[in-house]
Amino acid sequence: MELILVVIIISFLLASIDSATGMGFGTGLSPFLFLLGYNSLQVVPALLIAQTISGMMSAYFDHIFENINFSFAPPNDATKYAFLFAIIGCLSITFSIFLAYYAIKFPEVIIKTYIAVLVFIMGIIGILRLKMSKRIKQMKHKQNKVHPRLLLIFSAIAGFNKGITSGGYGPVITLGQIFSGIYEKSARAIVAFSESLVSIVGTISFLLISSVGVKIDLVLLPSIFTGGFFGALIAPYVVRVLPNKVWRIFIPLYALILGILILINLFLI
Repeated sequence: MELILVVIIISFLLASIDSATGMGFGTGLSPFLFLLGYNSLQVVPALLIAQTISGMMSAYFDHIFENINFSFAPPNDATKYAFLFAIIGCLSITFSIFLAYYAIKFPEVIIKTYIAVLVFIMGIIGILRLKMSKRIKQMKHKQNKVHPRLLLIFSAIAGFNKGITSGGYGPVITLGQIFSGIYEKSARAIVAFSESLVSIVGTISFLLISSVGVKIDLVLLPSIFTGGFFGALIAPYVVRVLPNKVWRIFIPLYALILGILILINLFLI
């Protein structure tokens, strides 16, 4: 395994964005790596391992810099929501990994198509979210009741996405918090914490299927980890330098372009 400069740079940028906004690392990096010619068993396990560590780091520094307060004895609302997302997400990611990579063994074209469509949809959602930002703020002020069923549904969808693609978790959970009545400024830290726990279970699931014959290639891990580590490390400072609006515009456009490029690469070239 060797360090690949372009992967380090993109991992660094997307990890910074992910830590700053709660989305962008797995969703943005996995399609980029597919365009470089890597397959799903090289991309997804490596990303899950890297996200386990970067997510924990991001949540820890958010706690240190008082962007959020995670309390465990007794648990506060932020901790409860993070563990709720994590528990459902862990069940869902385990199911999707065993289904896609062991039981049925989805063809590579299906996995890449799923990722392309998912990333494209996330891009559209991001653009719609920008246009509806005022309405969302009004909705947050009016909502005073949490809808646990919506939390369960969005957590299950996010975990399923993460198992197949290593992405699509942060955008879905963030959207789920909006519709469930708990969306707040600290939402990205809740996402980072829960995503790291889900990534741990996803990593264990890949190790289990590798022990029964599924070949996993971690050639990308050193590069992804290096970029992701430093990206998560400086994210609290990046948030202060650049306004969130920059990321909210960049991420959806980036997602739309990557989704289109993957579909073109799969079916037209």
